Amino acid sequence: MSPTCFAVFKVLFLLDSMMDGLNVTYIMFGGHVELNKCRFLYFGIMFIVYVLIICSNSTILFIIWKQKTLHEPMYIFIAALLFNSLLFSTNIYPKLLIDFLSDKQITTIALCHVQSFVYYTLCGSEFLILSAMAYDRYVSICKPLQYRVIMRKSTVSILLVLAWLAPSCQLVPSLFISYSMKVCNVTLNGIFCNNSISQLYCMTSKASYIIYGTFIALNTIFLPILFILFTYVKILLVTFKSCINVRRKAAQTCTPHLLVLMSFSCLCSYDIAIARTDNSLNETARFIMTLQVVLYHPLFNPVVYGIKVKEIAKHLKSFLSHRKWKD
Repeated sequence: MSPTCFAVFKVLFLLDSMMDGLNVTYIMFGGHVELNKCRFLYFGIMFIVYVLIICSNSTILFIIWKQKTLHEPMYIFIAALLFNSLLFSTNIYPKLLIDFLSDKQITTIALCHVQSFVYYTLCGSEFLILSAMAYDRYVSICKPLQYRVIMRKSTVSILLVLAWLAPSCQLVPSLFISYSMKVCNVTLNGIFCNNSISQLYCMTSKASYIIYGTFIALNTIFLPILFILFTYVKILLVTFKSCINVRRKAAQTCTPHLLVLMSFSCLCSYDIAIARTDNSLNETARFIMTLQVVLYHPLFNPVVYGIKVKEIAKHLKSFLSHRKWKD
């Protein structure tokens, strides 16, 4: 077991043991399918996936950190995206793995809110980092002579700080809103805490909740996507008028970004769809869809950037060849 995974397991167990002596509300995850029969299969598959996520993302992060030629805005944003994937997975997988081996799949309402808060903070950060990457590609292709002036280290730092800070600030009110509401249901129809947590509370009217959720989605999903589309329209217009070499370079650097954007957009679509289907969706279908939310995307990022980005692929091949020769 990796040190990161072990540390998170230990923290979760300590928190659960501390909660036992306090007057807290426990909730149960009711989204597991055939857990008694398949618990070891689920655990084995998800543990292998989690280890692969840690190893693949960490490898490319190490390469970017080690190679000074990759200390450019484009690669720094890629590193930020991969680091975000590691945080995203570590927020979900350790608790999920514990639940697969436990007799009861439970958590406290407080820990559930923490997991949901971190989950949506990192989802919002992913879109904002992708927006920053789109802006970087726009400046590089459309304003190449001004690139060094515009994309300075301070600019990159500000964009990354905003990408991680803005979503969390927007989500802070949700913690106070939920704290003031009464819990009417202790069974969560899912396998981890996401926006389905609203099903636990007594709400005579969901209008305010929907408005707040729409506001968050608008700022962290739809506006960043519109900005990305706008930058790519500008890039297409410039490359259409340019020579074949410029088009080839634009395709090489922009294709991985678009693939990751489409992948993550599908993830968010799954998440929204799961919360809106309530009990109308088959239990097995819901379980499979929920796993899709956390399964493929954290692995998809390092694969795409490790293969499609020429400089990273070159250093990755050299790194793996060196390791193989050393072994």
